[in-house]
Amino acid sequence: MSSRRDFLKISALASTSLMLPRFLQGCHFSQEQANGRKLVVIQLSGGNDGLNTIVPYGDDIYYQQRSGIGISPNNVIQLNDYQGFNPALEALRDLYDNGEMSLLNSVGYPNPNRSHFRAMDIWHTGSNANEYWENGWLGRYLDHQCKGVEASPHGVIEIDDTLSLSVKGNKTKGLAVRDPKKLFKATQDPYLQHLNQQYQSSHQAQDSELHYLYKTMAETMQSAEYVYEKSKIYQSKSEYPANEMGRRLKLVAELICSGVDTTVFYVSLSGFDTHVRQRSVQERLLKQYAEAVAAFTDDLRENDKFDDTMILTFSEFGRRVKQNASGGTDHGKANNLFLMGGKLQRPGIFNKAPDLSKLDDGDLQWEIDFRQVYATLLDDWLGVEDELILQRKFKKLRLV
Repeated sequence: MSSRRDFLKISALASTSLMLPRFLQGCHFSQEQANGRKLVVIQLSGGNDGLNTIVPYGDDIYYQQRSGIGISPNNVIQLNDYQGFNPALEALRDLYDNGEMSLLNSVGYPNPNRSHFRAMDIWHTGSNANEYWENGWLGRYLDHQCKGVEASPHGVIEIDDTLSLSVKGNKTKGLAVRDPKKLFKATQDPYLQHLNQQYQSSHQAQDSELHYLYKTMAETMQSAEYVYEKSKIYQSKSEYPANEMGRRLKLVAELICSGVDTTVFYVSLSGFDTHVRQRSVQERLLKQYAEAVAAFTDDLRENDKFDDTMILTFSEFGRRVKQNASGGTDHGKANNLFLMGGKLQRPGIFNKAPDLSKLDDGDLQWEIDFRQVYATLLDDWLGVEDELILQRKFKKLRLV
């Protein structure tokens, strides 16, 4: 049972995404505190250009700084007399018009960092710019919820092969899965079943590394079966775009509508590092995002799940105001952020547009700390103690 051979084999399995995605133990989350509510986090990886997403078409400085990539006022989907949607976001127009979207301008944090990896770490963990934390805000949410509750890995599900730092806690980590059936079949391997039987009958010391790996394997197998069985309950007939974003959000909708005991879903769309030929690249990605979200929200609405679901969309930083010589933009600082749901207190444009005449070394200045958004969602939406999870107090916003 405790041989080096078994230890190496289980360790290898635990780090192989085909067999066991890179997550460890999670928790069984009670829906009582969240009142059945769901949070869907969408990460636009690479640093989405906020100024060409929510376009300040009423500001001449925007066109002076972006003579080659600025979006003409005639093409902007105008939301007021100053800002409007990139035309690629046409699919989200109904959500905005129906009061189901809040747009937050100038979101960031003190002493912002332009490195992809460092900036994403800060967003994932909720740390200050000069702090380096090894656990994420949603991972700590799971840690907090798991006290005295039977453990299982699906309290938070990331639709991917591996986990981002955001969902890794100190004691608890979420579940990474892209295909419930494939994951379940992988855990039915005879060798894994044999090892699981050994674990169930073992008397390994609770603090041994081998015990921990066996326990991880057993919990993974149980959650894989649970999520797979739930995934068969509801098969969406909604028309999603035939791309990865569409497939991922379709899976989230199917799991939510099936009644899965999961509170947070995490989805990523990459490719937003637009240093070159930004217009075509960004608009293609924004169109994928918008059409997938529109299909997703329609699916939830048809199944009476939309009012209990909140969608947060963010990127690790914005882009610089002035375009570069390659028809793109370089790494910036503050950015806009989207919230979508049926129970928003402040739909529409939440705060004033960024002032392009008052920049921070060529970048937009931040006005809303992104952790204020986290605190609001944790406390007002999920019903948990935000200060305990974020490890400091942030002023909440009247959003939900």
